[in-house]
Amino acid sequence: MLGPIVIIIIAWNVIVLALYGIDKLKAVKGKWRISESALILCAFLAGSVGAFLGMILFRHKTRNMKFKILVPLALVLHIVAIGFLTNQI
Repeated sequence: MLGPIVIIIIAWNVIVLALYGIDKLKAVKGKWRISESALILCAFLAGSVGAFLGMILFRHKTRNMKFKILVPLALVLHIVAIGFLTNQI
């Protein structure tokens, strides 16, 4: 059974993935965009999987150096944190 924290993190990553998709759609249509800092912040706030998948699936922000570095960095930090926490329990 999944704990409530895991369910919340999965839901958050789905939301972050949707944010990347929405921002890509708005970019294509030339409309108002979600700020880069908000997208990166969402990745670091436990949404790195959704952000990384959003970059790949929507081919979004893949040329932007900040995203090429910071989103994978957030993902690695989250993997290390999960590994550390699971060994501590």
